[in-house]
Order: sequence, then structure tokens, then C-alpha cells
Amino acid sequence: MTARAPARSPGLALAVVAFGVFVAGDDLLVVSTMLRPIIGDLGLVLPDDIDDATWIVNVYLIAYVAVMPLAGRLSDIVGRRAVVVGALAVFLVGSIVVPVADSLSVLLIGRALTAIGGGALIPVGMAVVGDIYTEPRRARALGLLAGIGTLGWVWGPLYGALLVRFLTWQWQFYLNIPLALLGIAAAWLVLDPTRRSIARVDWAGAILLTTGLVALSVALLSEARIQSVSGLEELTGDNGHVGGPWLYAVAAAAIIGFLLVERRVADPLIDLDTLFGPLTGPAMVINALLGAGLVIAMVDVPLYVNVVEGDLKRSAVLAGGMLTALTGAMALASYVGGRLTSRIGYRIPTLAGLVLAASAFTLMGAVWDTTTNHTTMAVHLAMLGTGIGLVIAPTTAAVVDDAPPDRRGTFAGLVIQSRLVGFSVGLAGLTAWGTHRFNQLRSDLELPSLSDPAARSAIAEAEVEITTSALAETFLGAAVVLALALGVGFLLHSRTPGPGPGPD
Repeated sequence: MTARAPARSPGLALAVVAFGVFVAGDDLLVVSTMLRPIIGDLGLVLPDDIDDATWIVNVYLIAYVAVMPLAGRLSDIVGRRAVVVGALAVFLVGSIVVPVADSLSVLLIGRALTAIGGGALIPVGMAVVGDIYTEPRRARALGLLAGIGTLGWVWGPLYGALLVRFLTWQWQFYLNIPLALLGIAAAWLVLDPTRRSIARVDWAGAILLTTGLVALSVALLSEARIQSVSGLEELTGDNGHVGGPWLYAVAAAAIIGFLLVERRVADPLIDLDTLFGPLTGPAMVINALLGAGLVIAMVDVPLYVNVVEGDLKRSAVLAGGMLTALTGAMALASYVGGRLTSRIGYRIPTLAGLVLAASAFTLMGAVWDTTTNHTTMAVHLAMLGTGIGLVIAPTTAAVVDDAPPDRRGTFAGLVIQSRLVGFSVGLAGLTAWGTHRFNQLRSDLELPSLSDPAARSAIAEAEVEITTSALAETFLGAAVVLALALGVGFLLHSRTPGPGPGPD
């Protein structure tokens, strides 16, 4: 490894990467509350074009997942600054393409570019923190970084709803342009430009891993159609959906091939001994299960609000506010979790957070119905966000602390990637369960004839009843998922990071 350049201001470096992480977090979720006007401007008609419309979200998630380990490894080799600047440049290009797109295909290209740029910023930012802070201060800084990234999640849906209400959705991407330029200038001036390693990228491993992750994500997301009931044809008919099971075989073959290659190459993309070790292994599994639970709240809360409220613009703002209770609590608790980790180790904050989050989901499943007031919903969501936030910092710190110094970027990417794969698995599971329950509930549904004056109100009531009943069951399912994560949490040893010199 080459000699490192003199340390620059840790606070400024943290501010630069936190800015990038915030922008990436905003861009990840902002589309959730502006999807309907985007679909309308592209000329897509629901429900006929729902499969095409879902790719506005899916292509972002796939590119976001796929880029992380390679971006992290590139930063381990060519340096953090080079990858941060390059990622922001790609993000900038995507932000220019999206608002001027006149077709779905062009918009998807722009979304993929913003996902590649935004996704690359996350692991590299975490690796920068791993470089400039030592244990136990590293856990605090990672908790702060996670909190700032989550604030991007807080801002994204609310910001998107406000843009839809008062301007147009294109302004989200117009405003990304000066932000990206500012980030590029700051990264160039502040981050360490040193090339970190003479190692080469394990391209065979990178191609196999990317192929496996993309195939798995496409297979899962192609099945992840959100089954909301929005019309008579959905209450009484069969929404046929053809998946791509062959993609699972491709994913399995690629991942098995990746594991075989990594055992044989001299300088592998991922150190498998660390990946499957007693600290990183459980932390990765917990993050995957956490992602599977979190996506249920992120998808089902806006769906619940949309169905109950009815009015599109009002429900968009209200859903953004409800998600703010969740993600705002996550942001604060992530920082608190980092400070707790620096004092008492990884296990106790993780277990406490999982107990709190599982309890919140249980309450949501048992209490929420069409009469639940917004204050009660917000309290439950804040409780859930607090629990999830407490888990993020210790499990992230465990992986970054455990990673070899020359592979921090790689493992920082993997910990976020495991959470996003959990997102995809959770979303596919949510859709499968929703389809199953809707079919069951529809079979017992008795609707009046269309000629009956009461038909319209009966259909509307059935829509609300069926949707909210199924959502309550998915909340209980999420509680079970987090209970499994709690069991894995006991395998996460309670090592307290030792003291060491370094910037606070």
C-alpha cells in the first residue's frame, strides 16, 4: 500500500461525505410520493401499464444494489476522492437526463445513472469515516453518518410531496444539478487524493457478484407488484402476473461461481473469512432482515394513507408526514446508537433496538384500522424508527471495524447492500402475501349489481376494508421477521471497541 497523505480535517471530510450521503438518501425515496405525476407525464395508463411503471422504482434499486461492492473496492484501490468525485459526476448526468426525458426508456437510463452515482457514495462515505476515525470514535461517526443519511430519507418523501403540490416533479432533479456540482468541488478540495493500494480489481469476482445480485434483484422485484385494490376489476378478477423463475437459477449459479472464484484468486474482491466470521456474518444477516422489515413500513404506510384518505394530493402530503415520524426517529436513534456502541459494544444496542421495533410492528398490526387517528400512527412509527435506528449504527460499525483496512470500502458497501437485498426480498414477500390475502378476501366478497345505485359506495368500502385488513397482517409478519433478527443478534458478540488515538 502506498504511503498516505497527511490527514486533512476529519470534521470537513465527514461533512463532505455526509452531504453526499444525504443527497443519495433523498434521491432514493423522493420518487415514492411523486410517482403518479411522473407516470401521467410519461403517458402511462394504470392499471394497464403498471408493469412498466414499477420499473421507475425497480431500476433504481437494482443499480443501487449492484454498484456498491465494486464502488467500495475501487475506492480501496484508486482512492476515496476519485470515486466520490466520479460518483457525483455520474449522479449529475443522471439528474440532467431524468427531467428532460420524453419516454420511459430515457427516464430509466437517467434513473439508473443517478442510482449508480448515489449508490457509490454510501460505501465510500462509510470507508472515509473508517479511515479518519479510530475505535471507539468510529462508531459515533458512523452513527452520525447513518443519521444524516436517514435525514435524506426523511426529507425525500416530504420534499417530493411538496414539489408535486406546489411545483412539478422535475424540480427535484433540476435542484440536484447545483448540489452535485457543489459536492464535486468540496470533495476535490477536502478529501485525501492518495491512491490507496497497488492491488487490482478482481474483475471475475466483480462480474459474477454483480450478475448474481442483478439477476436476484430483477427476479424479486419483477414479482413485487404492490397489490392495492383500486377498482372493481381488482376486486373480482385475477391480475395475472408472469415472473421469471429462471433468473433465480442465474443468480444462484453466479453467486456460487463467485464464491468459488474468491477462494482461488490471490487478491479477491471480498475476504470470505471476514464475511462469514463471527462479527461480520451476524451483522450482515441482521441488516438483511432489518431491510425486509423496514420496506414493509415504507411501502404499506403510504398505501394505507392513500386508501383511507382518497384525495391524491392530500394523501401524498400526509403520507410524507407519517414517514417523517418513522425516518426522523431513525435518524436521531442512529446517532444515539453510535454513541451507545462506543461505550457498551455492539450487542446490547442491537438487541434493544430489535425488541423495540418488533414491538412497534406488533402494535401496528393489532391496533391499526380505518378509525386509527394520525397521532397514534405517528407514535407507533416513531417507536419503530427508534428501534431500527438503534440497530443501524452498531451493526454497521461491527462490519467496518472488522474489515481489513485495505477492504473497508468493500465491506462498507456489503453492509448497505445486505440491507437493500433485504428490501427486495421483503417487497417480494409483501406482494406474494398481499396477492394471497386479497384473493382470499375477494372470494368472500359480495358486491351489488353495477345497476344498483349503491354499487359505487360498496366498491369503495370494500377497497378500504380489504386493503387495511391485509396491511395489518403484513405488520405482524414484519414483527416476526424482526424477531428472527433478534435471535441472530445474540450471536453478535458484545465486544466493546477499544480506545485509540484519533480525531473525535
